[in-house]
Amino acid sequence: MRAEIIAVGTELLLGQIVNTNAQYLSRGLAELGIDVYYQTVVGDNKRRLIEAIGIAKGRADLLVFTGGLGPTQDDLTRDALAEFLGRGISLHEPTMDKIMKLFADRGSALIESNRRQALLIEGATPLRNDMGLAVGNALSADGISYLLLPGPPREMKPMFNNDGSAWLRERLGAANSLHSVMLKFAGIGESMLEDLLLDLIQAQQDPTIAPYAKEGEVAVRVSTKAVDAEEAARKLEATLTEIRIRTKAFLYAEEDVPIEATVVRLLTERQLTLTLAESCTGGMVSELVTTIPGSAVVYRGGIVSYSNEVKMRQLGVPQELLEGEGAPGAISAETAQAMAEGVRAAMDADFALSVTGNAGPAAAEDKPVGLVYVGLAERGRETRVEKLQLSGDREGIRLRATKRALYMLWQSLSGQLGG
Repeated sequence: MRAEIIAVGTELLLGQIVNTNAQYLSRGLAELGIDVYYQTVVGDNKRRLIEAIGIAKGRADLLVFTGGLGPTQDDLTRDALAEFLGRGISLHEPTMDKIMKLFADRGSALIESNRRQALLIEGATPLRNDMGLAVGNALSADGISYLLLPGPPREMKPMFNNDGSAWLRERLGAANSLHSVMLKFAGIGESMLEDLLLDLIQAQQDPTIAPYAKEGEVAVRVSTKAVDAEEAARKLEATLTEIRIRTKAFLYAEEDVPIEATVVRLLTERQLTLTLAESCTGGMVSELVTTIPGSAVVYRGGIVSYSNEVKMRQLGVPQELLEGEGAPGAISAETAQAMAEGVRAAMDADFALSVTGNAGPAAAEDKPVGLVYVGLAERGRETRVEKLQLSGDREGIRLRATKRALYMLWQSLSGQLGG
């Protein structure tokens, strides 16, 4: 089934609100095995909306509308579709009873315009609105299906997830269900990962392989359509196995979780502890780690050592590394090593990460923007330091340095880090 999403509202065209409904619906429809080929935004104008319906009808089997079901005169979606289809509109009595009860409970007189929210296109199935008043509409005509949902996300989401999805499943059958596995990678960029998988991507038919990139991490979604999870697992296994073999050094999870969640899980399972010493990241590594539930069991604490004085007093970094002629300086492999070893010893942790560098916007210590050193101290093992030359703005450099530090720790925990 091919779908088009039509979002209705002049406020969307003016940029006054962001069209998050289209993103949510695209994801939900994909999970049902429905391909979304187009997204359209139309203002509150009946003529233009009818034109958009005519265009969409020629290229999609399912039209999903959001917005335009409210009580005001510019809520035109129901009226426009009814006119396009040549159908009448009638009052849905259960919704009208709900509206009247609400006004009675408030002790207010019914506002006549609210009756519009109880209107149903002739032949449509009503979709209940658990979070608002406007009833949704679901109907089919001339081989095309139409789904009318309210615009406010807090109303649209539960209506789609409940009655809307159930109505669509009745028409799709189980064979159209989409099953996906999300693979998460760190320590590798999108282009390099794509190169590793290029022949698989170019030859893909079923399953399909779709890469997604974000700061410091890359994801690949492997998908197939199947009757049930058991059939999907059989269809996915060969492709997943091949990807695992090629990307072992970077594949940290087979679910949509950030790398910090995997790190906390591995530390917890092995009853190991972590501490941090951060300079240019300013506590970002600590922030990400502590967003994970249960991190208090493994995370002992950290020190944001922005100044040389704190590096010396709190972490025990020797002054000769930081200051004086010929000193490596705060942005150096030697300082990263001393920071990691100092905080690990101070907090008696099994692991310590350190990050020191120049996030910009100007050079520091005659060292370029984006130069970062990450240290990993581990009980009973030699400390490792990695030099990075990162690009981007200040926040981008800090985030990529943070993710790289977590990747370095994951490498050690998963046995991927040599030495």
